[in-house]
Amino acid sequence: MYRKFKIESVLANIRMVENVIDLATNELGISEENYGKILVSTLEAVNNAIIHGNKSDPTKFVGVLISFENSDLKIKISDEGVGFKPEKVPDPTIPENIESINGRGVFLMSHLADKLKYNRKGNSVTMIFKNILS
Repeated sequence: MYRKFKIESVLANIRMVENVIDLATNELGISEENYGKILVSTLEAVNNAIIHGNKSDPTKFVGVLISFENSDLKIKISDEGVGFKPEKVPDPTIPENIESINGRGVFLMSHLADKLKYNRKGNSVTMIFKNILS
């Protein structure tokens, strides 16, 4: 299975991404538990790409690539922004950051996906869900 598409950086377009995730996970027969992990992680990544990466500029696009190979689902989300350093995102679980709204999406993604890989620039993340059909 392979899906590749782009959306304009408008938050309402997240619904299109959700629809593709629904179709892809149904096609593969993924369990509800794994579906939830995939959906939340993907929507967080797309939301971050739209708001933080592309600054909600509708002339900029978010790329979505979904591939399934050897029981692993890979979802790559890319934006046209300047990127960021994931290691600089504050940990939202430490006391001084509990009230902060920043860093929660990255935290969720890192705990729901089996592996996260960022490109060097920091404007693309690949989430890997291993043995997703098990």
